[in-house]
Amino acid sequence: MELSISNYEKNCQEWQARFCAMDQERLLSIIPGLRREGGDLTLYHFGEKFAVDAATGAIRSLETAEPVSATVRLNIYTLFGYASPLAHFQDNWVPFQQLRGTSVFESAFRQGILNPFVATFTGHRDALAHALEAMGGQRVPCSDVGYQVDAFACIPVRYLFWEGDEEFPAQANMLFDRSATDFIHGESIVSIAMAGLYRLAQLSGLPLARGAFPMP
Repeated sequence: MELSISNYEKNCQEWQARFCAMDQERLLSIIPGLRREGGDLTLYHFGEKFAVDAATGAIRSLETAEPVSATVRLNIYTLFGYASPLAHFQDNWVPFQQLRGTSVFESAFRQGILNPFVATFTGHRDALAHALEAMGGQRVPCSDVGYQVDAFACIPVRYLFWEGDEEFPAQANMLFDRSATDFIHGESIVSIAMAGLYRLAQLSGLPLARGAFPMP
């Protein structure tokens, strides 16, 4: 989690090379939502469609001409690298720190993800709901603003936000199906949460609050 921007790019290059040696038919068989379209493998990440060149491993967005961030590219590559053929949705929702191998990152997750999430959307419930719906989110009957969104088709996330009042400050949480770390490395859940938070800010038109992890 202490990677510099240059190290993120170096990691992307290494993972891109690894992808070129992967069995793509195996990936297609074990990763829900992954499709072959012509010379690409395609999948959605927080509602945005990406293409992975089957020959070179290069990743591009199919919805914008903007370059794809190193964080998003690593999320896709590590999904390919860590997905288990035994992984399956369990419908067992837990907070980040209860996922396998994530408890050591609990404090950093709260400071760099949850606290900025709260600060960004306090007083902006409608903007948050609009952004979650724009990502394909489905309302869940929890909290003041609660939605389930697919980070990937195999890694759904539940965003829960409670507006504050005179007695209690605003609060937020993110829940993951316990199977998430069967599809991807636990540390990558932090990167997934980063990508989701930046996507929410982008779609809501709100500036992201200070303290959020930078997203290379």
